[in-house]
Amino acid sequence: MALGQNHTMVMRFILLGLTDQDDQKQLLFAIFLLIYSVTLVGNLGMIDLIRTSSPLHTPMYFLLSVLSFLDICNSSVFTPRLLTSFLTTDQSISFAGCVVQMALMILHGTGECMLLAIMAYDRFVAICHPLLYHAIMSKRLCVQLVVVTYAVGMFISAVQTGNAFSLPFCGPNVIDHYFCDIPPVLQLACADTTTASIVLLFFSALVTVPTVSVILVSYAYILITICRMRSLEAQRKAFSTCASHLTALSLFYGSVFLVYVQPNPESAPAYNKILSVFYTIVIPMLNPLVYSLRNKDVKAAVQVRVSNLHRKGICQKGIW
Repeated sequence: MALGQNHTMVMRFILLGLTDQDDQKQLLFAIFLLIYSVTLVGNLGMIDLIRTSSPLHTPMYFLLSVLSFLDICNSSVFTPRLLTSFLTTDQSISFAGCVVQMALMILHGTGECMLLAIMAYDRFVAICHPLLYHAIMSKRLCVQLVVVTYAVGMFISAVQTGNAFSLPFCGPNVIDHYFCDIPPVLQLACADTTTASIVLLFFSALVTVPTVSVILVSYAYILITICRMRSLEAQRKAFSTCASHLTALSLFYGSVFLVYVQPNPESAPAYNKILSVFYTIVIPMLNPLVYSLRNKDVKAAVQVRVSNLHRKGICQKGIW
């Protein structure tokens, strides 16, 4: 398909992946297959546990189940293709496939940023205004916030994807990454990318800066409230929970900021690939652990669930 007089439009891109060393690919395949399996089991298990356990039918756990769903979707955009790249020599992806992958990546990434901010606000209301918690964080508001999260995600996805692929691609087609990320794709454009880079920086900051601000302000008030608690045991538990949450948030937002919210995001491909692994693959695996395993309500629900499954198994054996 002609583009101007002397150029041909790129129809497929080549993803270089994480490594070109054959001796490393089998080990990386095993590692990422394990991570993906833990991600699916952990997040699907969390969704099922919240759905079947009535004590967990609260705003906090509803939002956690949505986060688990986002983590499954986000990880599934990248990991299956990455696993395939370790086993095959064909590293190409169609132009349309690249567009779809980028759009889904931005949709779920934006959704996760917003949902983490909503969850921080939920904890702020629960700890700082406990008497008003159920009045403020009603089921209707939670559903509305999730709908807004997806609506904003779709808008940002459309803008960012359109910004990247509205440029002409008529020459190089090798992407130095394991997925169709915006900075390395922009490097391949056959036109000046200054405006596109500014748009990328602006909309990335538009998503990350307000959500991080909500998280920081929420946790600042939470920490102040905790310091005023008279019970040392309550303080210790609250500080422990906040530290776990902030650790996960720091890993996610830190890697996102360093990849996207910088003046020259395409300057260090290898560096960006390593950072990208954190927010695309590792964080979705860690979230169920960080947000739940230190929680007594979840532990109690797991014990009840396991006990029920054990009884059901005994009953089935008795019938047969």
